[in-house]
Amino acid sequence: MSTLFRQAFTFKETQCTIISDKETAIETAIESIKRNRAQLEAYGKANPKFFWSLKPVSVPPEPLVAKLMAEASAKANVGPLAAVAGVLADLAVQDMVADGCTVAVVEDGGEVSAVSDEPVDVAFAAGDEPLSKRFCFRLTDFPVGIGTSSGCFSHALSFGDAEAATVFCRNAGLADAAATAAGNVVKGKDINVAIKKGIEVAQAIQGVEGVLILYKGCVGTWGKIPQIIKINT
Repeated sequence: MSTLFRQAFTFKETQCTIISDKETAIETAIESIKRNRAQLEAYGKANPKFFWSLKPVSVPPEPLVAKLMAEASAKANVGPLAAVAGVLADLAVQDMVADGCTVAVVEDGGEVSAVSDEPVDVAFAAGDEPLSKRFCFRLTDFPVGIGTSSGCFSHALSFGDAEAATVFCRNAGLADAAATAAGNVVKGKDINVAIKKGIEVAQAIQGVEGVLILYKGCVGTWGKIPQIIKINT
């Protein structure tokens, strides 16, 4: 196991944890997030619909951050802002890898993008729920993206009531958007039906490899889920 460097980073609405085996790659990730946020903000000022639309919009050729957000949201049939944290994490990880590190992990507001040559453990968080931070996912197959949407504990918009809808993909941008789409439909008195609807939405999105939904204390899963490890508290 290599020595890993970890740093928390906050910039405007972005709240990140960055992990790498190369200390300089931490700064590379920070600069990547700042640069891509600035480009996105400039694009949004000229194209305000991009920020408030709850449906897919036309895919711009540039900047890359807006292009990737629009592509991911189109696959999940949600607005582009649903993919913002995941895409920023993906771009930061890409820049870290280009900087020469072999472990690059960026967690941005609960969305995770990771590339690594060794296992990475990511805790499952769902606010104050009993299962929150009681287990983690052991990531061994990279690249991987994880997105989580909550209708109970997140500041992000969700039309559903799930404690957590967590999606696994090859990139965090798509996982972020897909988690929003799945979480939007998890609601109602019938817990099994609600969880099933969320899973069906996730299944239908091209590129989704697995999904875990927590609703009213019940869990449903589908597809490829990383190994679950109990956290000893």
